[in-house]
Amino acid sequence: MMEYFEDSDKLLELITDFGIAIASALAVLIIGLFVIKKLTNALRKYFDRKDFDESLETFLLSLSGIALKLMLFVVVIQMLGVQSSSLVAVLGAAGLAVGLALSGTLQNFAGGVMILIFKPFKVGDYIDAQGHAGTVSEVQIFNTILKTPDNKTIIVPNGGLANGSMVNYSAEPTRRVDWTFGIAYGDDADKAQAVIRKLMNDDARILQDPAPFVELGALADSSVNFTVRAWVNTPDYWAVHFDMNKKIYQTFAKEGLSIPFPQMDVHVHNN
Repeated sequence: MMEYFEDSDKLLELITDFGIAIASALAVLIIGLFVIKKLTNALRKYFDRKDFDESLETFLLSLSGIALKLMLFVVVIQMLGVQSSSLVAVLGAAGLAVGLALSGTLQNFAGGVMILIFKPFKVGDYIDAQGHAGTVSEVQIFNTILKTPDNKTIIVPNGGLANGSMVNYSAEPTRRVDWTFGIAYGDDADKAQAVIRKLMNDDARILQDPAPFVELGALADSSVNFTVRAWVNTPDYWAVHFDMNKKIYQTFAKEGLSIPFPQMDVHVHNN
């Protein structure tokens, strides 16, 4: 009978000790996650005050958050009685298995590092890559987040961005705007050229060095086409593109110049 009570006391003690360990581990986990959140917010505020590069900021915030949570996980596991040597062995085996299973994810991590080192783009740039186009919103440790003009969110893996071809529309301070404007056969080509040149020169957003290019480019099936090229500051690209289309349409009408519809002449011969 005495042995029975002794065994019961030991079992109760073990249950109590394990319950205390679980409660302590949960408390550390909850407090740790709260502290990590506060540290991450403080780090974000520090980056904002120091005017850090936004691409580097989002990458470091994501990386530090994962690293701190991993450290917290190790501490919690040890509080539950798992020995450090056993934990290292388990983590090593798990790391190997995860590494083999997530080779693509590790490639994305390496791609994120390469993006931060070589900076093919930064937050705020408009890029076209991997079949998607949009403004870079975030550079995370595994993915880059794009925002499209119609407010869609696109998640692009960093591995493909680092190794594939890409067009960065925001990298240079100036861009060239190209148009093709057509007039009807029989219209005054010299007058049309002069009208286009004047509109180009009157727009203060269009740079004069290099000067706008306006030349008769093609005698097409239904129209005489002028090839028009002008350089603008990159932020003005689309505004100038659309404004000039409207100005050409309105001014050609006032000047008696026609923008022809596609047409075909049919000749009927009676035999």
